[in-house]
Amino acid sequence: MIGPRQLDVPPPLVTAASLVAVEALLVVLFAVAELANVSSQRLTMGLTTSLFFAAYGAGLGLCAWALTRRRAWARGPVLLAQLIWLGLAWNFRGGDTLLVAIGLAVVAVVVIAGLLHPASMEALDSDRDA
Repeated sequence: MIGPRQLDVPPPLVTAASLVAVEALLVVLFAVAELANVSSQRLTMGLTTSLFFAAYGAGLGLCAWALTRRRAWARGPVLLAQLIWLGLAWNFRGGDTLLVAIGLAVVAVVVIAGLLHPASMEALDSDRDA
């Protein structure tokens, strides 16, 4: 059931939260793929990498959900995650991974713009007044 607070979530914030949810899903899928490729020669590294990315994806998913509920605490972790994605995009620039870099950078910039949009800032700041 949708409550009155969820109805007044501004479109830039919904867009940012939606893209973060997609990022979360992709990170969890990466964790599953990593787990599927664990070999006995790299058991510890494969398991810890899978666990790290599963936790990271779950955290991003929780933050995406919290943004749609106008929870201000989710803004900081999501902004930090986007800065990490921008750094990753920078590392992927050039060569065969240029399109990946562009995709990562565009999504990160759109999420940052959506979070820092005045309507989003007002919606998230009104959480403190509630």
